[in-house]
Amino acid sequence: MAVLTRLTGMKRLATLVGCNYKGSQYELHGCINDVFDMQETLISRFGFDKSDVTVLTDEPGSNPLPTGANVKRILGEMIGKAKSGDVLFFHYSGHGTLIPAVKPYHGRKDEAIVPCDFNLITDLDFRQLVDKLPSGTSFTIISDSCHSGGLIDKEKEQIGPTTSKSKHKAQGKTRFISYESLGQHLGNLSGLDSPHVGEHLLHIFGEEASSKFHKDTHQDQKQLNADNGILLSGCQTNETSADIGAEEGDGKPCGAFSHSLQKVIKEHPAVISNKELVTKARKLLQEEHMSQHPCLYCSDGNADKSFLLENQE
Repeated sequence: MAVLTRLTGMKRLATLVGCNYKGSQYELHGCINDVFDMQETLISRFGFDKSDVTVLTDEPGSNPLPTGANVKRILGEMIGKAKSGDVLFFHYSGHGTLIPAVKPYHGRKDEAIVPCDFNLITDLDFRQLVDKLPSGTSFTIISDSCHSGGLIDKEKEQIGPTTSKSKHKAQGKTRFISYESLGQHLGNLSGLDSPHVGEHLLHIFGEEASSKFHKDTHQDQKQLNADNGILLSGCQTNETSADIGAEEGDGKPCGAFSHSLQKVIKEHPAVISNKELVTKARKLLQEEHMSQHPCLYCSDGNADKSFLLENQE
């Protein structure tokens, strides 16, 4: 028997992106399945109207394609339409990567996702999107990609890196493109002889390249509206996320993290908090002998709020 729910929020808007990179050396198989599964869940469980759910895939013939510019434009338009009380959602399934910090003294690498044209969308871009949210607007991001922990720059860690070493090996194909492979691919497109991915991206995409690579970007700006962003990542910053086959994915290829979320949601028809959802997905992946550890980044208050602000009557 279905559980009746009361869904808060004036509008419920979603953008779902799945990149399989078909025909390339980076081909994946489950990312498009992930976003169509999520579309169905948003509509049937969380009160989204199909007309308010934008789906971008790189399936041949799709229009518009999930290029870096298109994804940032559509997310910007979604945020531009939002008002206090609205619920916004972004799901990404595809490759992720790590890039050297623009300022070397940071001593770390930064997270990014890899749209179909390789025009990276970085942790700084997501921070800037979150900072544009109207007060009282919720923006939940799921990134089923490698190195996705911390994808919203400076967001507070609630469930983060585990200090224990996993006894399990990664299964399936990883959703990861190395920095070296990125440089080689982008160098072939730009024609530049440079070891820096940012130089290639600026040459190819100009103003549409990530803000991280523009010299006039203030990397150390004070964050605004930090509590409005909620990130559920498929793995820790130093880990990979798996693209699993039909046997492990209940009949079709999918992302291990996306699949675990779907199972948890279906097995728990009552309201579930962001913290509970990530904790249960993490436990499920461990039981399935996966090596990745999903994480949660958000404010203390949002950690205990229901996923997508679903409230049981």
